[in-house]
Amino acid sequence: MSRYELLSPEGLRVDGRRWNELRRISAQLSTQSAVDGSSYLEQGNTKIICTVIGPIEKGSSGGPGGSGGGGGGGGGAGGGANGGEADASVLFEVNYAAFSGMERKKRGRGDKRVAEMQSALQRTFASIILTHLYPRSEILITLHILSQDGSVLASCINATTLALIDAGIPLQDYVTACTAASSSTGGGGEDGLGGADPLLDMNSIEEGDLPGVTVATVGGGERIVLCSLESRVQLARLEGMIAVAVGGCAELRGVLDGVVRKWGREVLRRRDEAGWVGGGGKKEE
Repeated sequence: MSRYELLSPEGLRVDGRRWNELRRISAQLSTQSAVDGSSYLEQGNTKIICTVIGPIEKGSSGGPGGSGGGGGGGGGAGGGANGGEADASVLFEVNYAAFSGMERKKRGRGDKRVAEMQSALQRTFASIILTHLYPRSEILITLHILSQDGSVLASCINATTLALIDAGIPLQDYVTACTAASSSTGGGGEDGLGGADPLLDMNSIEEGDLPGVTVATVGGGERIVLCSLESRVQLARLEGMIAVAVGGCAELRGVLDGVVRKWGREVLRRRDEAGWVGGGGKKEE
């Protein structure tokens, strides 16, 4: 599809959204009982499962730290990034389901795209997780990508934030990520964008035709912890794209906070219904 067909005369995108609208977001916490924390996130038709194991003693698991190749390498850097080898290491493993894309393709551990994503995720969370609280430990984070419909890296970051909260691992604040694209390559323009209109939260069609940037921020503010650009774009246009993406991160922060609060209320309701009192784990007689 040509980039000139991505916007209708009414200014609507191929999925019916306006330029500044996020895709539909649905998320759940505690979806896997066999791990310390887990989440399931749908952002448009991109679907992610994230699981967290840890903190555990280093080398005590056969997860990505022991055999994951790219994931293990990223985790080692995570320990040093926060003050030394005594801090906890953050290890990532990313798995693409063979049926997740338009073409049935199995990505192995040595896939360059997978290694780059694991490294980006590790760098993003190494400075946000309070690793100094867990010396000589590992935090193993595994992401399963079930469906790809654009903004996969951003969706993985959002799913990881929810899973870490479910696991009770302390963070500085929510880490949220969003993408933005430039809808035109024309020059000129008095708006500082070079005549281009930014599009918030790219889908797969827009991602294939337009230059885009992935931005992650902390706490919905302007502190950027990740800025990933995989295509060439004019500097004036990039500034507008980043500004739109940062605004999307702030909106997503509110969405994820709503998911966490809803989950917390549900946990308290179930606890009350079961008759649990105090912190001693005893039922009322």
